[in-house]
Amino acid sequence: MIFDFRYLILGFFGDYLRKEIKWLFSSHGMFVMIADVKLKDGAEDDFKSWFSESNKVLSVFPGFQSRKFLKSTDGSYRIIVEHESKETFIKMHNSPEHDKLHPQGHSYMSEPPARKPTL
Repeated sequence: MIFDFRYLILGFFGDYLRKEIKWLFSSHGMFVMIADVKLKDGAEDDFKSWFSESNKVLSVFPGFQSRKFLKSTDGSYRIIVEHESKETFIKMHNSPEHDKLHPQGHSYMSEPPARKPTL
């Protein structure tokens, strides 16, 4: 029988690595927001177009790093937003531009986004 040492190493160092990754992001000012979204049937293409256009508006905010729309192999969707800090994310999130875009994005969703714990 062959033993895969990767699992042993990951088990042994897993907590340490998670702490180091969290430190790396926090010490370099990165803030990450993750949200799972459920789209209405047939809305994926329109949502992708809206997402691309909304990125053009939101990417000009100070601290913006990236904003991605991902689709898993199981068909679920996730949005990942990276900002320089939580403060710059909040400023963008509370802006008039975001207030205008937010309802448009929600119109493609079957339910509100489910935010995940952030780094």
